[in-house]
Amino acid sequence: MPRHRPAGTVQAGGDFQTPPPDDKGNPDVQDALINMIKFEIGKKQVEEYVEESGDRLKELADEAKEEMERLAELTKMRGDVAFDSALADINKEADEFTEQLRKSREEQAAKDAEFNEWEVDMNATRSEGQFFKNLYQTDKKRPLGESSEMLKLRAQRVIEPAQQEMSSPIRFYLFLVLGFLLAADVGADLASSEPSIGPDLLAIIRTVRATIAEPSSKDAVNTWSRGGHWQVHKFGGTCVANAERIENIAKYLMADSCGSKVVVVSAMGSSPSSPVKVTDLLINMVNKAARQDEGFLLDLAALQEKHVDTARLLLGDSKDLNDFVAKLLDDISNLKAMLHAISIAGMSTDAFEEFVVGHGELWCAQLTAAKCRQMGANAKFMDTRDVLVVTPTSDGNSVDVQYDMSNKKLDMWTSLHGVPNIIIATGFIAKNPAGQATTLKRNGSDYSATIIGALFQAGHISIWTDVDGVYSADPRKVSEAICLRHLSYHEAWELSYFGANVLHPRTTLPAMKYGIPITIRNFFNLSAAGTVISDGQSVPIGADTVGVKGFATIENVSLINVEGTGMVGVPGTAATIFSTIRDANINAIMISQASSEHSVCFAVKGNDSERAVASLRKRFSDAISSGRISAVEAIDDCCILAVVGQQMASRRGVAATLFDALAKANINVRAIAQGSSEFNITALIDQKDAERALRAVHGRFYRNALPIGVGLVGPGLIGATFLQQIQDQLDKLQNEYKLDIRVLGLVSSKKMLLSDEPLDLSTWQEDFASKGEPVDLDRFAAHLSANHVPNTVIVDCTAAEEPPAKYLDWMRRGIHVITPNKKLNSGSLARYQELKQHQRTSYIHYFYEGTVGAGLPVLGTLQHLVGTGDKVEKIEGIFSGTLSYIFNTFGSDTRSFSEVVGEARAAGYTEPDPRDDLAGVDVARKVTILAREAGMSIELEDVPIESLVPEPLQGCATAEEYMSRLPEFDGDMGKMLAEADAAGECLRYVGVVDMVNKKGSVELRRYPKDHAFAQLTGSDNIIAFTTGRYKAQPLIIRGPGAGAEVTAGGVFSDLLRLAAYLGAAS
Repeated sequence: MPRHRPAGTVQAGGDFQTPPPDDKGNPDVQDALINMIKFEIGKKQVEEYVEESGDRLKELADEAKEEMERLAELTKMRGDVAFDSALADINKEADEFTEQLRKSREEQAAKDAEFNEWEVDMNATRSEGQFFKNLYQTDKKRPLGESSEMLKLRAQRVIEPAQQEMSSPIRFYLFLVLGFLLAADVGADLASSEPSIGPDLLAIIRTVRATIAEPSSKDAVNTWSRGGHWQVHKFGGTCVANAERIENIAKYLMADSCGSKVVVVSAMGSSPSSPVKVTDLLINMVNKAARQDEGFLLDLAALQEKHVDTARLLLGDSKDLNDFVAKLLDDISNLKAMLHAISIAGMSTDAFEEFVVGHGELWCAQLTAAKCRQMGANAKFMDTRDVLVVTPTSDGNSVDVQYDMSNKKLDMWTSLHGVPNIIIATGFIAKNPAGQATTLKRNGSDYSATIIGALFQAGHISIWTDVDGVYSADPRKVSEAICLRHLSYHEAWELSYFGANVLHPRTTLPAMKYGIPITIRNFFNLSAAGTVISDGQSVPIGADTVGVKGFATIENVSLINVEGTGMVGVPGTAATIFSTIRDANINAIMISQASSEHSVCFAVKGNDSERAVASLRKRFSDAISSGRISAVEAIDDCCILAVVGQQMASRRGVAATLFDALAKANINVRAIAQGSSEFNITALIDQKDAERALRAVHGRFYRNALPIGVGLVGPGLIGATFLQQIQDQLDKLQNEYKLDIRVLGLVSSKKMLLSDEPLDLSTWQEDFASKGEPVDLDRFAAHLSANHVPNTVIVDCTAAEEPPAKYLDWMRRGIHVITPNKKLNSGSLARYQELKQHQRTSYIHYFYEGTVGAGLPVLGTLQHLVGTGDKVEKIEGIFSGTLSYIFNTFGSDTRSFSEVVGEARAAGYTEPDPRDDLAGVDVARKVTILAREAGMSIELEDVPIESLVPEPLQGCATAEEYMSRLPEFDGDMGKMLAEADAAGECLRYVGVVDMVNKKGSVELRRYPKDHAFAQLTGSDNIIAFTTGRYKAQPLIIRGPGAGAEVTAGGVFSDLLRLAAYLGAAS
């Protein structure tokens, strides 16, 4: 029965004489393609209409059933006969809707089947007819004497599709019709005494007649063997990006003596000399044509030029060059016709796009094979569309390999072409069972290599790329990442799924089928051993003792949360959630459910977030209205962090280590998932924390040096000394304590310097002077928190008011704070308590040992006393190095008080204006700090201060005026000293914290000359703790309490203390 065909396709008896081609390619092919596109458009419209109709019928049926259920409940309650009648009517209506839906689906299936048959007929007619036409047209120009082997191969190419499809009456019928068409075109030539057709065509016709009568090739004897002597090599686009690289591949293959080889190549990628990727260009051409943008012609010309230029450099002036260019130009002509047809139609189809895109691999494989033959290798080109048969998966994003069909086709290919030492095969492309060209989808070239490995049952698969192997983390984000020597198939699959950019998840599956090891190697660094992926039996556990191999992230995801008390104990709730998501064609990447069943959350790609929420709210509208489900919401801008290792299951503490590392990096975990196999643990975190989290967990598991990013506020005397001390200890900290301190920013009162990389501490002053920019403390903090170093700290070495006002904001950003600045701890009690509360409830630390006693362990000692339960009764001390020096010197000889103060000022012990020291405010601040640390709620204003600045001198305009008038009051100070000396005592300026009476004070006191405070020399500080444990003999700390070296040392000590808290080696 004749089939109906769309208008414009090739018909039996049509004229095969091709007019001269114009710039749009072959017009017959173009007409056929336009009709095929129109056919695709019509098919798609019908499918959409039927689908929409079916969905509407289903909605109506669902609504009817819901109404029926509600009426049934009312019927039970009321027992009304009228309700029974209404219920029966609705039930009948629901059945009618269901029947309409069923018939609609059947009609759609019938139309689909008819469309598919039309499509098969059309494709077969177009491709086979075009081949015969081209064959006849070009044969007249071919020189006589072409080898009989070539004639045979060409004949076999013609009849192979017919032999393969003998079981299909339609296909075989079409083949015979095409044969008759060809005979009609050449009949006159055959009948003439001097036929004008060449001997090639005559030989092919004879071969066709003979071969059709022969048994099919599947019955032929094929002696080739699969097995471990085959080695598969896959070269990615970067490896074949230009002529030089393709030649290097040929040289490598020639030098490699390991068995027979199948070499799978991608399309030419980008290189410095040629930044355009061929596959991208082909895709863009289809898209431009579909938009009716004739720029595709320029792209096609660029594509032709790129491959012709590469061929000339690679093959020189040779027959190989001429053969390749002839094939290339023929392909370009056909592509031009197809693209023009797409442009006229204003749309493309997946089938057309995949046919076009696959040409990059064809041309690259042909070039590589030609070069290998030129170098003397027994190498043959394999178009993997002649071997690989695949079917698309339901989502259309991947394919399933038809191994039985592919193995038969491989046997047929070897029977036709023999078994060369080197087979150069195309990656990425294949055919479907209907014989249509298709692809293995994006990232399919590696997949084709492992499929080929499985078909050949190869001994090894090498995937050559431009990186040294699979890394423990993305080296672009974690500089300490290492190249892994071994991975199991499962580990590789998990890392790939979670975003590791070396292999696609499906790539390992064919190799697993036969246990074929895969090695990822760098073709540009042959000395690197690469990463071997094999079964888990021979794979080491990992670089650490807990079996963790690698870390990866899936970025830009959304967390969908469904929660409500009505979900608890209700069977099928989760199934309904995920079937709804499936029907919306959305993939759930990660799933987590509370054990109470109160909530279910799952992650989806960020661009699916709105559709997921809308679908779920529609599906659960009744439950939401009734309050059984309280929320269906999305949290956007998230990231999935995965920790992968096959041996994690047998080792304790992996999850604890993971979450401790995240907590110490101040990273919040929103959801957690772990399979029972424990191949991976996944945590969902905020996207902004992704890189910092990756560095934090990698550093913890692989014992890398702990990185701490430092921002210094106040690079003056103390700050500069602090930087010098860090520089002096950098190597020791790195090598012995695994601590990596990186100074990333400096701020003074006038300028700041920001850097993404650690500042050179040997030249920071010059860089600060030449590269500084205006001060902005908020941008300074933002720079540090955005640097992705897992741990950051701001060190404030100023005595100013402004930086302490920012401490809490910095800590809320996740930045630790270290300071000797007393302003915050002695300032507003409410502000102090708020900051301390934040510290206690977070993993962010605030260290301030230097605020009292410079480098002396005063506050640390007090904290330990209080923390261990000792009851502090009194803290008393000489807290000012300036005043310690003055009163240790005053009375030791005949010098007056004013003379001693003048000497202290000249020696740099005092502030430029000595009144700042003698007023006692600095000591009062230290008393306030100690009192608060001991548990007293006190303000600075609550501490009475005995000022040593005479009241008449407090209003002096300058320090010089003050110093000039100070001798006027030497008599008062001399009298006080004489009275104390007469009593066997000395004068000392002290601060006192009286915990018993809950008060503090700053005053000039007299102490016996045998008291510890009387024994001080120079500018030393001394602090005495009287406690329940240290009552008879106070606990005393004594030592230098001022000066740049000791203060900077106290700050440095706090930094090392912070590092220990964050996990650095002790």
